[in-house]
Amino acid sequence: MLQQEDIGVKEKAITISILSQRIDMLIGLTGRNASGKSTIVNWFSEKGLETTSCSDSIRAWLAEQNIEPTRDALIEGGRELRRKGGAGVLAEMLLEILDGKDAVVDSIRTPGEVRALREREDFILIEVRANTETRWGRLQSRARFGDPLNKETFIEQEKAEEVAEDDAGQALNATAELADLVILNDGTEEELIEDLEELFLKLG
Repeated sequence: MLQQEDIGVKEKAITISILSQRIDMLIGLTGRNASGKSTIVNWFSEKGLETTSCSDSIRAWLAEQNIEPTRDALIEGGRELRRKGGAGVLAEMLLEILDGKDAVVDSIRTPGEVRALREREDFILIEVRANTETRWGRLQSRARFGDPLNKETFIEQEKAEEVAEDDAGQALNATAELADLVILNDGTEEELIEDLEELFLKLG
């Protein structure tokens, strides 16, 4: 379900009337593990948007270091890159690559990344939100490499990502506060697609 006014979008700085006038489009996604971000990325890809992720920069760096891209390695790799290049470094790297093209950016996890992406006037940050039980069930079903194997670890990892200890850390809570729109994704994939179709009409 979407949130804001009656169509489900969380009201922040932009309004539906502004969204309906947009042509260029840079969509950013933030949200917790297994909230449905990958499904949304794939859907926007089918609409013709290029897909990328702040994690792609980390994976490339890990590959150079011959480090396996586990979830823990991605978290620590992101911290190392932010220590070296600043809080928005991953997003800054992506902006250079995109060079103004329409795109959807997955895995935005810090306010610094949001600030960097807002250098583009067509940037919209969407938080994808689902409750803990729903997300834990999805995580078990997908069985993705690097996912926690028990619920206790799953919850511990989430708590560690909520609030950054320093500028190099993840800060999902603070990042979510910057979202322009929120998609509530506790239902089926079909319901999510319906919400996305409605949103795309407004964005287009």
